[in-house]
Parts: sequence; C-alpha cells; structure tokens
Amino acid sequence: MKKPAALFTSLVTSLAAIFAAMLLAAPALADDFPSAISVSGEATVSAAPDLAHIDAGVANDAKSAKEASDANNAAMGKVLLALKGAGIDEKDYQTSRLSLQPQYAPNRSNGASPVVSFRASNRVTVKIRDVTKVAGIIDTLVSAGANDIGNISFEVTQASKLLDDARGQAVADARRKAEIYAKATGVTLGAPLSVSEGGAPMPLFKGRMAAAPMAAPAAVAPGEETLSVTVNVSWAIKPKEQ
Repeated sequence: MKKPAALFTSLVTSLAAIFAAMLLAAPALADDFPSAISVSGEATVSAAPDLAHIDAGVANDAKSAKEASDANNAAMGKVLLALKGAGIDEKDYQTSRLSLQPQYAPNRSNGASPVVSFRASNRVTVKIRDVTKVAGIIDTLVSAGANDIGNISFEVTQASKLLDDARGQAVADARRKAEIYAKATGVTLGAPLSVSEGGAPMPLFKGRMAAAPMAAPAAVAPGEETLSVTVNVSWAIKPKEQ
C-alpha cells in the first residue's frame, strides 16, 4: 500500500498529464469553429399603393334608445346603398363597430347625473381597389349622411414580390460591407455560413390621412409606400493569398 506522500505525488502527476492533454487538444477544438465576419444588410423598395381602406360611420342622438337606434339604422342604410351605387362590392365593406350608449347631464354636486339622451353609432370599413376613386367615395359617403370619416390608409397588395427584390439587394449590401471589413483586416471572404432575416419586413411609411365631412371635394394623396428588409449574414474568412 502506497504511503500518503506517494499517493499525493501520483495524483499531482495524473492531473498534470490531463491538463497537458487539454492544452494540446485546444487548438484542434478551435479549428472546429471557423472564423467569420458577420454583418447586416439593408434594402428598401417603394411603390404606389393599389388598395385603400376608409373607416366611415354615422352617429345619431335621440331622447330614447329606440329613437336613436332607428335613426341610426336608417342613416346607415343610406350609406350602404350609396356604397353599392358607387360600384363597391358588398364583400369590400364590413361593419367594424356598433354601439348604443346613454348620454348624461353634467355632474351635479347633489347626486348622480341623469340620462338626457342616447347616442347610436355604426361604422363600416371600406376597401377601395382603385385608389383613384378614393376622393369620390369620400364625397359619396358624406353626401349619403356619413358624419364620421376616420383614418384612410393605403397599401401595396403585391408587397411580397417587392420584398423578394429587396431581399436580394439586402444580401448584396451585406456582402459589400463584409468585403470592406475583410480588406481592412487583411483576410479574404469565403462561403456564407448563415443567412437570417432580421425581424418581419415592415413598411417604413404607410400613407394615411384623417378625413372629416366637408362641403368641398375631398383632396386625397396616396403617395408611396416604402418597404424595408434587413438580413444578417456571416461569411467564413481565410488568410489573404500572397
């Protein structure tokens, strides 16, 4: 049986051997993780919108809930007929909000405020597939009795095709940046190791305006929608050939 001193010496020798083996293996492990340059590339594309959304409605006040509701139903009926008469397909307009709420008198110090009337409101969201007709549709809505025109938004329905072009441009932008870094650090770019899209592609700007009932024809400017794409790319690098 070995003495304690001999056991200690044997243990130290074994640990030293293991540590040396780890140091020798470290370079080999490092070779499994190639060096890389990682950059982000960006691209934007712009296009005129080809679809518009209008939020419009009618609101009516009356002494009783039934009177307010009946008046509102009649008013919205005229608005819907006007939309149909303007050539808007029934599938392109939809009720977005319907409400009937009591209206109270100003607060009194001696008790709760009484109900003085009721307000009924009905709103529809309308799709307009020809943006050149937006101003005319607004005028039609107002003439039919719509007294609450909300936000108008525009969009590009073929955005995915535009984004595909932007993706290619974004990768090219990433490569341009990577080549600058490679040149500055004295290396050469190899094959791409990974490519990922940075978040969901989104419009940088979406045409939008607030419209209110007016006597003069509505002035509407659809403008352009700009879509943005970001990609993250990593390239393997190797020493520059002499």
